Amino acid sequence: MADTPKSDQSEHQAKPVVDEAGLKSRNAPPQRRSRKILFIAIAAAVVVVLGLALGLGLGLGLKDHGGRDEGEPSEPSPSEPPVTPNGTVWQPPVGAKWQIILNSVLDVPAANAKTSQALAPDVPVWDFDMFLHRDTKVIANLHSLGKRAICYFSAGSYEPYTPDNTSFVAADLGKTMDGWPDEKWLDIRRTSVRNIMVKRLDIAAAMKCDAVDPDNVDGYNNANGLGLTKQDTIDYVRFLGKEASKRGLAMGLKNAGDVIDNVLDVVQFSVNEQCAQYNECDVFEKFTAAGKPVFHIEYPSGAPKSVKTQDSRKACSAAGADQFSTVLKGMDLDAWVEYCDGNVAETKVANTPDDDDQSDD
Repeated sequence: MADTPKSDQSEHQAKPVVDEAGLKSRNAPPQRRSRKILFIAIAAAVVVVLGLALGLGLGLGLKDHGGRDEGEPSEPSPSEPPVTPNGTVWQPPVGAKWQIILNSVLDVPAANAKTSQALAPDVPVWDFDMFLHRDTKVIANLHSLGKRAICYFSAGSYEPYTPDNTSFVAADLGKTMDGWPDEKWLDIRRTSVRNIMVKRLDIAAAMKCDAVDPDNVDGYNNANGLGLTKQDTIDYVRFLGKEASKRGLAMGLKNAGDVIDNVLDVVQFSVNEQCAQYNECDVFEKFTAAGKPVFHIEYPSGAPKSVKTQDSRKACSAAGADQFSTVLKGMDLDAWVEYCDGNVAETKVANTPDDDDQSDD
């Protein structure tokens, strides 16, 4: 989970979209392109072409996937043109209702399943842990019901329990995250880290996620031990947004309100935590002004199940949040959810990681 955001400004560009009217099937994700140098078959120019190719190849090899070697400063790219997605990228509408569950595997029946079980809550957008659902039929079943799937993973922290955790090396890791003793900040400038995240995007595309929710991109706002800057986050989010879009995936910006101006054209939505609590929802209102939703989470005292009326009212009436897709949740982001209209639901889940651990004893 990310620390709470700090805020700032906005710019926007519309993207090719599919509205909520229909889910379109996505082809298998495109393979990552290897760099190739084309040699001109002119004998007189062979030496020149080879020299140029060698120089270009060396330069590209040092900058694979937009990262940098240790000691090389990151550079801003303010004049970069808006990304044009390769294929159709889903644009969720402002105000779309949603549910987020990160600690469990969802139990979602298919549309044609012979069961009396109904999906609760009956909302169009679902956000859940990508790795927990990798070998399930949850996304296919959600799609059969006309729902959308946002696949969560941490893009800015090392988690020892992910299946690709051994891909990280010591130089990728920074300080332990405050409040999350098993996680460490990642050096998002490093090519090695970016390559791992590209592989995660490949997984999301292969799973047919509609979007990704990459967490912990705001390391510069925290004691990360790596010297990360705001510009590093801007570069990283732009990198992730472009790579996601190449794979037909929408992407959200998690918190990080003070980089909105610099990345709004490469993301399709915001996932915000606690802007009402910290009186900064007006910062994220820039998303709704651009026709992009803010999937907003508040963690009121008493959640889950015992939220006081005054606490829910405060969370739902924050200045700037009137068009947000607000949910009230417990800090562990379990199956329980309350909405600003007073409706409460508890989603049926198949299991939690803790359940699996206990069953093995």
